[in-house]
This record gives sequence, C-alpha cells and structure tokens, in this order.
Amino acid sequence: MKVGLRTLLERSVKKMGKGMNPVVKASALEMVERAYNEGITVQISAGYRSLEEQANLFGQGRVYSYKGKNYSNLAKPIVTNALPGQSYHNYGLAIDFFIVSDDGKRAIWTVNSKWQRVAAIGKGLGFKWGGDWSSFKDYPHLEMTGGLSYTQLQAGKEPRLTFKLEKREMQKTGKGDNHIISIQKTLNGRYEANIECDGFYGPKTRMALIIGLQTELNKQFNKKLVVDGKWGLKRRMLPSQ
Repeated sequence: MKVGLRTLLERSVKKMGKGMNPVVKASALEMVERAYNEGITVQISAGYRSLEEQANLFGQGRVYSYKGKNYSNLAKPIVTNALPGQSYHNYGLAIDFFIVSDDGKRAIWTVNSKWQRVAAIGKGLGFKWGGDWSSFKDYPHLEMTGGLSYTQLQAGKEPRLTFKLEKREMQKTGKGDNHIISIQKTLNGRYEANIECDGFYGPKTRMALIIGLQTELNKQFNKKLVVDGKWGLKRRMLPSQ
C-alpha cells in the first residue's frame, strides 16, 4: 500500500521542529505535496537545529568544546564544517529531504531523476539547493536565506521571505467553494488567520491551513495523542487528502 500524503506531512512537520521560519516550513510542506502529486514520495528529514545540536554535529570527528561543554566525538566521521551559528538550520531557514519508498518504510538516498525533480520543485518555491554548490555538494539540503549572511542573522536581522505559490484556478462560475469558505472561517476563528472568506484555495488560505495543521500536531505530540492530522474534537482533514 502506498504511503499517504498526510503521513509524509506529519513526519515532515515533526522532523522540522518548532523553530522554523513559517514561510520556509510552509514551502517545505508544499514541496512534499507537489512531489506527491507527481508520484514522488519525499519527506523532510531535518529543519531547525539549535546551537547546541550544531555543536554536537561539529564535534563529530573532532576535538571540540562549546560554551564549556565537550562535544568531541572521534568515533564518528566529520559531517559538517559549520560551527554553531554558521548553519542556516540554526535560524530555521534550511531543511534536508530524502526520497521515501512507495510504502513509506524505507529511505532512499540515491540522487536520481526523482531526487533532482524534488530539488527543482523546491527551487521553484524559492529554495536554493545544495546540489548546485560548486565546492561541496549537499544534495539533501535546501535553504531560504533572504540574502542574509550568518553575521547578519547572528546580529538579529530577520529575512524577508515570500511564500511563492501561484493562485489556483477558480471555478468557472466565479463563486468560491462552500467547503473552502467553511475552512477559512474556522481558520479565522481558531487561529486568527485574518484571511478573506472567498471560497478560493489561494496562497494565504493554504499557508494558514498548513500553520493550523502544524499547531494541532504540536499539541498532539506534547499531549502524546494519536497523530491523525485533524483539528480539535471534530478536526477536518487537509483538502488534498
């Protein structure tokens, strides 16, 4: 049985963590969905990484200490040259991804045509792909920097990012869908999304829905409830499911 899109989104939300830039997170989930609609099952494997987690990675294969704590781990190979604060993951501006087997049970790390297609979808949404780098190819890596350097981010400057999503085709009648209107009203009431209840599944509605799903999933993880991708006691499913 083929893994469901909802499962891939739930896994991706969990792996990205809570420190992600909302535009980067929403774009990552959009990439997963677009790839799925093309028959490619992909999942986000990493997102936000704390400075301590970065120190732990940098310490692999090295003798290294950070803020008085020893992170040396010579038993493992070097996996990064980025010190704490020198990775866009530390600011919630980067993700890593991998291809998943159709049943969702196995990670596939072969950089093939499917992998390159997912990277192309990501780039179309505003990401820069590590596979395009000349010095060090980082094929799982995608990032949105807003043109900011690590130094600027460390100084507290915030990137200005835009969620790149073309407007979906409207119904020929010119009237919005009542189901979408109901979802928009729920988003406004529950999450103060402040979106127009016009019945069209445009970028603002889509982002609000994704953020709403993330909020509910986080609540479920914290309370150790069964993750079902729905809202509240009578939660709605994502329209794409």
